[in-house]
Amino acid sequence: MIPEAILGLRCCQCDWEGPAEPFSYICPTCGKNLDFIYDYDRIAASCGPLSLNQDNDASMWRYLPLLPVKAAPENKSLRVGGTPLVDFPHLAKKTRITRLQIKDDTRNPSGSLKDRASELAIQHARELGKKTIIAASTGNAGSSLAALSAYHGMNSIILAPATAPIAKLTQILQHGAQLVPVDANYDAAFDLAFEWAQKHESYCRNTGVNPILAEGKKTVALEIAEQNDWKAPDHIFVPVGDGCIISGVYKGFFDLLSLKWIDSMPAIHAVQAEGSAAIVDSLGQEGDIQPVSANTLADSISVDLPRDGDKARRAIIKSGGRGFKVKDADILKAQKRLSETTGIFAEPAAAAAYAGFLQASEAGVFKPEDHVVVLLTGSGLKDTASAQKLLKPVEEVNATLVDVETYLDKHQG
Repeated sequence: MIPEAILGLRCCQCDWEGPAEPFSYICPTCGKNLDFIYDYDRIAASCGPLSLNQDNDASMWRYLPLLPVKAAPENKSLRVGGTPLVDFPHLAKKTRITRLQIKDDTRNPSGSLKDRASELAIQHARELGKKTIIAASTGNAGSSLAALSAYHGMNSIILAPATAPIAKLTQILQHGAQLVPVDANYDAAFDLAFEWAQKHESYCRNTGVNPILAEGKKTVALEIAEQNDWKAPDHIFVPVGDGCIISGVYKGFFDLLSLKWIDSMPAIHAVQAEGSAAIVDSLGQEGDIQPVSANTLADSISVDLPRDGDKARRAIIKSGGRGFKVKDADILKAQKRLSETTGIFAEPAAAAAYAGFLQASEAGVFKPEDHVVVLLTGSGLKDTASAQKLLKPVEEVNATLVDVETYLDKHQG
C-alpha cells in the first residue's frame, strides 16, 4: 500500500505519469528520472505548520506527511535530520548582506546529508519487502547506508571506487557492510550496482536513479524553511555532483510553495568543482548533459555523467539560480577559511558550496538585504588528507616551559 497523499510518479523529461505501485526506478517510456506527485490538498487538510510546530520529533520524520512511505521506522532515536542552521552575523557583514546562515548537515549520524536519503530508502525497502540494499558511492552514500543499515538491521552492499578516501572506506567496513572496492570510477560502479540490484531483485540506493532519494534529501529544505519560521531564504548554495541533493532541495521548496506554507522560492545555486562541472557547463544549452572526465580532489562531487542532471538543471533554472565553477585550490582555501571563522570542519565537496558563495559575493550577485544559506553536506573528518594540503607540518618541541614559550613566540599569528 502507498500513502494516500501520493498520486503517482511523473517523468522529469517526457511527462509520463503512472502509479507509484508497483515501484519504478526510471520512466518506462524514455528511461529518464522520476518525481513523486503529491495531493497537496489532502496533505494540507491533515497537517500544517502549526501542527508541525507542536511535534516534539526533531528528526526528519516530523515531515512524514510529505514523504512517500506509509510510516516512520519503529526506532528513530539515532535521529537523522534536525541539524543546526547557524547564523554568522560577522560573515554576513563582511560579505555585505543582511543574513548568512550555514546549514550544518555534517551533524548527521554518519557525518553527511546522505543519511536523509539512506534513512528513507531503508524504510521504503522494508515496505517493499526487500532485505538487501546495494549502492554505488564515492564514499558518503556508502558510509551512510552502512551506518544506518547497521542501526536498522538491514543488509547492505557498497560498490565504491578503490581510490575513495580511506576514512570513508574504513567507515563502511566498520559498520559491517559488504564493501566491493572496484577498480574503476564512480560511474562504472553505478552501472554495476543497478545491474546487480535488477538481477538479484534487491533494492537499489543509487543516487539519481531512485526517486526516493531526492525525497529524503528534500527534508533539508523543509528544515531550513521551518527553522526560519516558514520563510525561504533569498539564495541557497548547494554543492553538486550527481545532482540529487540540489534536485531534492528544489523539491522541498516546491512542495512548501504548493502547500502555501512559504511565499517564495529561493534562488538555488549549483556549485561544482571546475574539474567536474557537467551540469554547470550545460546551463543555457539544449540537449542532454555531456559527460566530462572528472578530475577533482572533492571526491563526493567527482562525477563524469551526472545521473540526476536533468532534475538538477531544472532546479537551477526554475528557481532562478546560477551555476558556479570553483577550482580545487579555491575549495581548499574555502575549507580552511570556513573552519577558522565558523568552527565547522567540512570536507572539500561541502566546502565547495562556501567557495561558490564567496565567488558570488565577489561577483556582486547579492543585494544588501539578501538572506543567504550555504548548505554543508559532509564532515571534513571523512577526508583529512585533503585538508592537510594547506597545513604546515608541525615541528617537535622539547617538553620544557622555555621551549614551549619559544615555539609560541615564533609561531604566534
